[in-house]
Amino acid sequence: MSDGKKLKITLVRSTIGRPSDQGRAVRSLGLRKLHQSVILPDHDSIRGAVRKLSHLVTVEEVPAGQES
Repeated sequence: MSDGKKLKITLVRSTIGRPSDQGRAVRSLGLRKLHQSVILPDHDSIRGAVRKLSHLVTVEEVPAGQES
């Protein structure tokens, strides 16, 4: 789970034509535009949203202190 790691999540596919729950999940992660990235803590709730959106986003693990 956490261990001080963070996740860099990037939106790579559009939510146009997708079910509304997927659009809401993307917005809840803080993503609004294509190719926008956010760095979020590695929590189970974040992992669940990423799993639901795996076809729309890419994910990279970022060690703590490397969030630039």
